[in-house]
Amino acid sequence: MDPEVSTSKTRIAVLGAGSVGSAVALCLILNPVSSEVVLVDPNTAIRDAQVKDLGDATTYHGAVGGGGVRIRGGTHKEAGQCDIVVISAGAKQRHGESRTDLLGRNLAILKSATNDMKPFREDTVILIVANPCDVLTYFAQKYSGLPKGQVIGSGTFLDSARLRGILSEKIAVDASSIDAYVLGEHGESQMVAWSCVTIGAVPLDQCLPPNVTLDRKAIARETKDKAAKIIEAKGATAYGIAALSASICKSILFDQRNVRPISHWVDELGCCLSLPVVLGRRGIVRSLNMPLHQEEKELLLKSASTLKDFIAQAKEV
Repeated sequence: MDPEVSTSKTRIAVLGAGSVGSAVALCLILNPVSSEVVLVDPNTAIRDAQVKDLGDATTYHGAVGGGGVRIRGGTHKEAGQCDIVVISAGAKQRHGESRTDLLGRNLAILKSATNDMKPFREDTVILIVANPCDVLTYFAQKYSGLPKGQVIGSGTFLDSARLRGILSEKIAVDASSIDAYVLGEHGESQMVAWSCVTIGAVPLDQCLPPNVTLDRKAIARETKDKAAKIIEAKGATAYGIAALSASICKSILFDQRNVRPISHWVDELGCCLSLPVVLGRRGIVRSLNMPLHQEEKELLLKSASTLKDFIAQAKEV
């Protein structure tokens, strides 16, 4: 834990006590970010059972100021007064269902939850984890009334982590030494910024092992389809997004100024999608302009167009 940062008076609310929400809460306990985690769910029986189970994990983990991380149940009103609100509440993605198919069901859940949390504390940051992430991030900005930079989505952070993991296996380099980003929609129209992939600051093509070639289309497809394969086999994805959501929370509360591919409002594209940003205490500090090749720029524009179409469809509902 960063010694200069105090977690003694910080609270993170997690909306949704299902598999993702409870996994997020567990990650926040095992890698302490705040002094208190508030779990919120309309199903208070499940919420309270999760709190009891998670409470057992605080006994030997997460010492903050001499005590443990407190996990408790709470209300939407309390959530609106927390430092960060992680919104995982929503219907699960079914086998064979795209993230955008979830839009109608999860938009109604988001609107109700956001209204119940008002008025928000002025410095609250909302992190959308539910899908379709980018479209829900856009509407959460509208519903909450908070500055756009304080309402973000997990976006392609997880996709980028998957990409780095796949490249790590293929070129035998630790993933932490690979700088690679998936951009655009967290979904079907996402794209890999191949022109900006580096290994220890060296362009990818200049540091491939002998006799190793990369099928970039196959790797991009494997990255995009990984979630669907997990869902097909076990019904849901939870651990990866939970760990990365906790990481985002840490970047924000500790004002770490990490660079992450996060879904946020991009004015010139007219929607919320993922580009690398600097994360700080008030959410988005600034967005970084990647030097993409022309073909990549066109793919990013296509992804933005897809998302704007989804937003337009949602407004008609």
